[in-house]
Amino acid sequence: MFRALRGRNYRRWAFADLISVTGSWMQLIGLNWVVLESTGSATSVGLSVLLGTLPSVLLGPWAGSLADRLPVHRIILACQALHAVLAALLALVVWRGAPITVVFALTFASGLVTVFDGPALGRFGGQVVSREDLGNAVALGSVLSSTGRILGMSSAAVLAAALGSPALFLINSVSFLAVMAAVLLIRRDELHPLERSPVDRVGVAAGLRYVAASGRLVLLFALGFTLSSLGRNYQVTMAAMSPDATVYGVLSTVFAIGTVLGGLAAAARKVLTVRLLLVVACATSLLQVTSGLVPGMLGFAVVLLPIAAGAVVIDTTMSTRIQLDTADGMRGRLLAVNSAVGAAAGAVGAPLLGWLCEHVGAPETLVLAGALTLIMTVFAASVLATPPHRRTALAHRVLRRPHPVAPPAGHPHGPVRPAKRARRRTRVRV
Repeated sequence: MFRALRGRNYRRWAFADLISVTGSWMQLIGLNWVVLESTGSATSVGLSVLLGTLPSVLLGPWAGSLADRLPVHRIILACQALHAVLAALLALVVWRGAPITVVFALTFASGLVTVFDGPALGRFGGQVVSREDLGNAVALGSVLSSTGRILGMSSAAVLAAALGSPALFLINSVSFLAVMAAVLLIRRDELHPLERSPVDRVGVAAGLRYVAASGRLVLLFALGFTLSSLGRNYQVTMAAMSPDATVYGVLSTVFAIGTVLGGLAAAARKVLTVRLLLVVACATSLLQVTSGLVPGMLGFAVVLLPIAAGAVVIDTTMSTRIQLDTADGMRGRLLAVNSAVGAAAGAVGAPLLGWLCEHVGAPETLVLAGALTLIMTVFAASVLATPPHRRTALAHRVLRRPHPVAPPAGHPHGPVRPAKRARRRTRVRV
């Protein structure tokens, strides 16, 4: 279950990640509560999420292209330093009681840095462990993120009450130094280098063509968008379901515990498959419907635990398959596309769910969103059960490309079936 921890480099990387994630969740809880307390609106919390994720939607592919071309350790060091400065500025403006628009501006700036940070971190993390241990490392990373989430959330409530919200942002500012130290201390001779893209396959356009040539990737990204927008924005629905800050903190902790369990479950599996992703997506969708029907906060918390576990299994499986089923030289761009899809899902889903919670009701919103994610998952499973060449043809029809385009050299999902053979099969049917 913990085989990735055998590597010295990964142990250093994992420890730094735990510290950084803990600080990030302290800031997120403080930020959400500052916005909610200042505006009294769940829609404003959704707007804050939108501003933090919008840069990834707009600039994600370009950030991935840079991660595939430039030394990633330099990108990471620069971005972590900027994150530290922005967190310190956020502490200052909240302490001075600046208008909420200034807080929103800093949230957007932090999201802008995260755009370039994410693909570089993902590509560098893929070099810290071997290809065989990558799935285990991604799962353990989810466990560490969930542990940091628990530590961050639980300590945020105590520290915010004792020292105020600005203290949370200052602590987060210092936490970024841990990642910078890990990058500098990791032994370069023990890394597992990834191949770089050839000259004819660099750039954003080449990455997008690579995705478009695979019906499987297009469908997985579409499924990921639906699950993330309607089934993963619990920071909004939990706030809407909570009568006060104490209940919100308890629900957040329950959700974090569930993510730890989900990460351990994913780490215990030797192979993370798309079939597993689909099965867990169906289960979590049904549980989300149930969460809107059960009475009382206790019932909601009980159902929330397996939902959180399932969400981590889905995300871990998606990230693992994207990295292992694609060419090394495309990994940064594919991770960036995956991040952009998640950001777009947050940008659309968070405000939409906030609006629905205010105008329709939080329980009703959970039922509706769970039903929609279930329908999308069943559709994706039915399409993935078809032969690969039919999936690719469907992707091209969706993208309005009437003539199938052969995948780039080295594409893992194989070429589209030749047109001549397709015509011969058509004559047989007649």
